[in-house]
Amino acid sequence: MALKTELFVINLGPLHPSTHGVFRMLATMDGEVIVELEPVFGYLHRGIEKLAENRTYKQNIPFTDRMDYIASMSNELSYVMAVEKLAGIQVPERAEYLRVIMAELQRIASHLIAVGSLANDLGAFQTPFLYMFRERERILDLFDMVCGQRLLYNYMRFGGVSHDIPDEFLPALKKLLKHFPGFIAEYDQLLADNEILLARTKGIGVLPKKLAISSSASGPVLRASGVKWDIRKADPYSVYDRFDFDIPTGSAGDCYDRYRVRIAEMYQSIRILNQAIEQLPSGNVLNKVPLRFRPPVGEAFAHIEAPKGELGFYIVSDGSEKPYRFHVRSSILINLTALRDMIIGWKLADAIVTFGSIDICLGEVDR
Repeated sequence: MALKTELFVINLGPLHPSTHGVFRMLATMDGEVIVELEPVFGYLHRGIEKLAENRTYKQNIPFTDRMDYIASMSNELSYVMAVEKLAGIQVPERAEYLRVIMAELQRIASHLIAVGSLANDLGAFQTPFLYMFRERERILDLFDMVCGQRLLYNYMRFGGVSHDIPDEFLPALKKLLKHFPGFIAEYDQLLADNEILLARTKGIGVLPKKLAISSSASGPVLRASGVKWDIRKADPYSVYDRFDFDIPTGSAGDCYDRYRVRIAEMYQSIRILNQAIEQLPSGNVLNKVPLRFRPPVGEAFAHIEAPKGELGFYIVSDGSEKPYRFHVRSSILINLTALRDMIIGWKLADAIVTFGSIDICLGEVDR
């Protein structure tokens, strides 16, 4: 006669923001196996969308920084693009290139955190995690050089960027890009064939292609499942149509593929950055817009390929200096909707790795 165990519930979280965020998972266990999972959001909710409807359009730019604070430049870019589309604001060509440079540097910095955090979830703290923070610091030094900030940048503006790059920025960026492929190869040497990482990620937390599409997943989570979809190619914005780059994909849709896709995307970002530097035109970086300008009545939606997936802003104008409606299409929130299906049937330790492989920032989810 087979033994029948009694189901019990384990509370995972809510955790401190310095982990993966203030997030809770209610896991129903049958022995060591998870048979049901309930994700719980909302612990970090700050009402940013409603607050933004009581601020001027320009005052809302710093609000976007505080959503996915690991990728602030990308948040700003999506928002200013939506307002520019709504108001018909033109952006100088040099500013478009600077936006791409900042967005791709931000993508690399975000992926470094994602891969380092995943390694940390596997117990490998000392080496890969700190190595990746070492390289991320070099990117933050560049951001500091441009706008004086290392986390919340407030650099994008309607009609361009707040100011041009200093003379020392491009030499420093070229020097970094020269050495970065070697840094990524170093990560590969540490992780790609590590037997512990392979055992803990290969075939774990699988998100099948059909489910990835039906759950509207995006970014590395979607591409790891074998779907070749990237907003920079599918619906090109800014000047991305001028660059030659590939869209890395996986095949199994497991934790390992999500890790490998992010590593491959860093190489592609380096390709884009080198082309952007070579093509960077001279000229103005900002077309002046009144501080309290009033867009015409209407609505607009703009989306970008942020480091974690498709990030979009929907803006409705009633002709006043404040948006009538301000809504965010969060890539992280939508990617998390498939978490239950990815975890049921696996053990508790596998749930931690699967959750970490999605790469979340609760500031964007609980907005």
